[in-house]
Amino acid sequence: MAEAALEGLGCKDVELSILLTDDEGIRELNRDYRGRDKPTDVLSFPMEDDYMLGDVVISMERSREQAVEFKVSEDEELARLLVHGILHLMGHDHVKGGRQAKRMKEEEKALLKLIKKKGII
Repeated sequence: MAEAALEGLGCKDVELSILLTDDEGIRELNRDYRGRDKPTDVLSFPMEDDYMLGDVVISMERSREQAVEFKVSEDEELARLLVHGILHLMGHDHVKGGRQAKRMKEEEKALLKLIKKKGII
């Protein structure tokens, strides 16, 4: 999934770290690095390095719950969270809304379509 997403973004020769954890694990990271003492679905930690893109942390508990909530497969939700995290590493932001959020959502959809086309999910 990550390789397909990075390929779709035109990223070559970059390293990405992915941590799949539970709600408690992601809650601790969210508390320690963002000052928010609660679990979340995905966190991104950019490295600001030409070779090392950064870290994406995903709560598998949240991913499974959201798959049921959004009526998609667990693989589809995991792919969405992974792509979302990678886009944050690439500098995309949706927090302020507007054009940035729209552009990020469009990029997310395009990358998920690519992953599906490759038969990964």
